[in-house]
Amino acid sequence: MSENVRQFTVGADDDGVRLDRWFKRHLPQVGFATVSRWARTGQIRVDGKRADVADRLAKGQVVRVPPGGDAPERKARARKPLTEAQIALAESMVITQDPAAIVLNKPPGLATQGGSGTYEHVDGLLDAFAPDGPRPRLVHRLDKDTSGVLLIARTPGSAAYFSRHFSGRSARKIYWALIVGVPSIEDGLIDLPLGKQPGSGGEKMMVDQSEHGQTARTRYRVLDRAGNRCAWVELQPLTGRTHQLRVHMAAIGHPIVGDGKYGGPDAFLSGSISRKMHLHARRLIIDHPDGSPLDVVAELPEHFAASMAQLGFDEELGAELPDPPKLDPRTAAKQAAKAHSKQLRKENRGERRSRGKSDAPKGPGKPPAKKRGPTKGKGSPVPAAKRPPAKRPPGKPKPR
Repeated sequence: MSENVRQFTVGADDDGVRLDRWFKRHLPQVGFATVSRWARTGQIRVDGKRADVADRLAKGQVVRVPPGGDAPERKARARKPLTEAQIALAESMVITQDPAAIVLNKPPGLATQGGSGTYEHVDGLLDAFAPDGPRPRLVHRLDKDTSGVLLIARTPGSAAYFSRHFSGRSARKIYWALIVGVPSIEDGLIDLPLGKQPGSGGEKMMVDQSEHGQTARTRYRVLDRAGNRCAWVELQPLTGRTHQLRVHMAAIGHPIVGDGKYGGPDAFLSGSISRKMHLHARRLIIDHPDGSPLDVVAELPEHFAASMAQLGFDEELGAELPDPPKLDPRTAAKQAAKAHSKQLRKENRGERRSRGKSDAPKGPGKPPAKKRGPTKGKGSPVPAAKRPPAKRPPGKPKPR
């Protein structure tokens, strides 16, 4: 059966990826258990040498894969064909595209992903960009009623690359919004932790000053104002919490125009100003896998542009790139460490699945060693469930 042995050369997109993840990308029909068995028995070879599932591949290496291993139940599902209207919609959103990325200008009212009762969404249109090759994938999201720049990764490698930059906060996202009223401080930082609002099923967020609230920071700058009625602001989220910009602006008493969810009736202006939400992801600056900066601007949707014109706002006032927000060294170090830990957890998921095998008997008929807990009296083990809880000094907070 040697004629059925397969050989693959590792491409640049897979440089540094774990062997088990390489299989998931290129041979998804081969299950993890099969890949582990092949590696354990030496049937998988990398440049002629035995390899472990946790080994990382390098560009140009040759992976030898034995025949077989296909699991019919794991074969990729057939893609649902798109209609001509869906393909036209997908193509109409494109701002720019290259072998690594597709950048879209998402219209308001179109969800980024599917959910309960949501059948039309950006994720469902991505087959339009690769009907036969690897399916493009989302690397970040926008609310359904938020318009603007949405980055799509063309390949698994570029998806991992862009995801690291988003989680590490090195990507710069600049939003435009119309808000009700005018803040007394025209260039400020909102630092209010957020959490899910009880009773909303996780669909609504709120300011949460308790120990459970997640850090959320937004920089805002007033670009222009229409008297005391309305202001045009530039927003830079320094963290990526759900509905962060919307909750923060409402929390300081200046909800985004059209955002009834967080601003209530006060979020709507009288007259002919549209009742749609006026929040737009205007610009995205992020490093590209080829080493060059990717800097993309999305045009305003029709209702937002009409409101800008009616209120007398000139888009040129927001053309200048704002200074990058400055973080104190301690905060920057904490964010970098957190992003690094998150990435390691993602990369080691496959490794964790195989840890249980280390407790298997090492010889024929030899049972694994029993784990013994603390003893009480003359060697009788105390079950873990019955151990008294460790006492903490008064005033010391409970570890989380």
